[in-house]
Amino acid sequence: MAFTVAIVGRPNVGKSTLFNRLVGRKLALVHDEPGVTRDRRRHEARLIDLKFDVIDTAGLEEGGADTLPGRMRAQTEIALAEADLALFLVDAKHGLTADDRTFADILRRSGRPVVLVANKAEARGAEAGLYDAYALGLGEAVPVSAEHGQGLIDLRDAIVEALGEDRALAGETAGVEGEEAETDVAISETEEDAPDSYDETRPIRIAIVGRPNAGKSTLINALIGEDRLLTGPEAGITRDSISVDWQWRGRGVRLFDTAGMRRKARVQEKLEKLSVGDALRAIRFAEVVVIVFDALVPFEKQDLQIVDLIAREGRAPVIAFNKWDLVEDRQAHLADLHERTARLLPQIRGVRAVPVSAETGYGLDRLMEEIVATHRVWNRRVPTARLNRWLDAVAQHHPPPAVSGRRIKLKYITQAKTRPPGFVLSCSRPEALPASYVRYLTNALRDDFELPGVPLRLMLRSPDNPFAHKAKRRR
Repeated sequence: MAFTVAIVGRPNVGKSTLFNRLVGRKLALVHDEPGVTRDRRRHEARLIDLKFDVIDTAGLEEGGADTLPGRMRAQTEIALAEADLALFLVDAKHGLTADDRTFADILRRSGRPVVLVANKAEARGAEAGLYDAYALGLGEAVPVSAEHGQGLIDLRDAIVEALGEDRALAGETAGVEGEEAETDVAISETEEDAPDSYDETRPIRIAIVGRPNAGKSTLINALIGEDRLLTGPEAGITRDSISVDWQWRGRGVRLFDTAGMRRKARVQEKLEKLSVGDALRAIRFAEVVVIVFDALVPFEKQDLQIVDLIAREGRAPVIAFNKWDLVEDRQAHLADLHERTARLLPQIRGVRAVPVSAETGYGLDRLMEEIVATHRVWNRRVPTARLNRWLDAVAQHHPPPAVSGRRIKLKYITQAKTRPPGFVLSCSRPEALPASYVRYLTNALRDDFELPGVPLRLMLRSPDNPFAHKAKRRR
C-alpha cells in the first residue's frame, strides 16, 4: 500500500519547488513572492525507488478562521491529517524564525512521523542554518537543494527510516494514464482518432474557467460535496490549476479549478501571468470547459473573449450562469440570458447554458448532464455516405456562387477527425469560395447532423489531379 507525504513549512522556503522536483514536472507555480501556494495540491511522486503521493501545502499563516490566512491554514491542517509522513522544510540560507518553531510544535502534537529538511543548502553560509535546525527538537535535518536536485538520496533514506522499510517499500502507486503534460491534465496525440461509438464509461476531463470571483472553486466544492478548494469573498484566491478526481453516476471525472482570467491589459504582475498561463494550459488539455458567468453581471467583454478562446482551442464549451439564488425574476432573466447567448456567441451556436447556484446546489445535476451531452457531440462522427448525400442536397438547394464567371464545384466531403468534429471539403478553386458560403455550409452541418454548441472545423482543399504528372512530362 502506498503512503502519502505532506510538504509543510512557512512561506517561501521552497515547498512547491520540492513538490515539482518529486513529481518530475513543473505543476506548482513557483515565484519569489511568499504565499504563492494557497490550495493543497496532490500528485503522484517518485524519489529514487520510492513511489508515493505528495501534497503541496500553503505556508503557516496566522489569522481568524474566517480570514483568507485562516482558511489557508485549515487546508494545510487537512493535508497533514491525510498524510502518513510530513516533510518539514526550513530555510538553511536564512536560518530559523518564530514561525518555524510554531510549526514544529504543531507537528509534534500531530503525532505524524516528521522528516526535517533544510532546503537551499547549496547557498553560502547555509551550514549555520543547518546547525540551527537542531534547536527544533525534530532530529537531524537533511540538507537538500530542491532547485538543483541535491541531497535527494539522503532524503530518500530519511523517509525510509521514518516510516520503516516495510511501509516505505511496500508497494507502488498506479500512474494516471496519458498524463504527460506540464499541468495536472494531459491528453495523448492518438485521442483524436477515437472510435465512432461513444464510450459512456470513459473518464472525462472538465476545466472550470471564468473571470475572478465568478464562483469557480465554490462550484467544484458543491459538485464533489466537500470543501476541497479554498474559497471566499476575495477575488483572485485561486492561483494554481488544481485537479480534483471525482465520480459522477459511476463515471470518473477529473475537475480542474483555474485562476480567474482578467483582461490582458490589466494583468501586470508576473505571478498573475503565471496563473493565467496555467489556466490556459488546463483549457488546452481539457475535453469540456465550463465557463462560469456571474448571472447578475453576465456577458462582460472578458466573458466573451474567454468563450472565443475556448472555441478557437476546439474544446467543448458549456456555460454555467452561477449565483442563480440571487436572481429575483428568474423566468424573465433566463429568457434574456438565452437570447443574449444566441446573439453574442454565434461561433458556437446552440451552446448549452445552465443556471446554477454553487451556494445552494441548484442545477448541478443538470449541469453535469449537459456536460456529458456536449462531450458526446464533441466526439460524434458522421458516416461519409451520409455526408455526401447531404452535400448534394445543400448544393442543389443553394449552389455555390460563380466567381469571375466560373462556377465552383463541390465534389466530395468527409469527416477527418473528432474532438472537435472536423470536415474536409474537396472543391474546385477552394481559395475562391466566399467565407459567407463556408459559414452557410458550417451552419447546415451543425443543424442537419445535430452538432450544437461545439466548434466545427471545415477545411477546403482542391482535388488531386491524377494526370498532373503527365502534363509535366510533356513539357
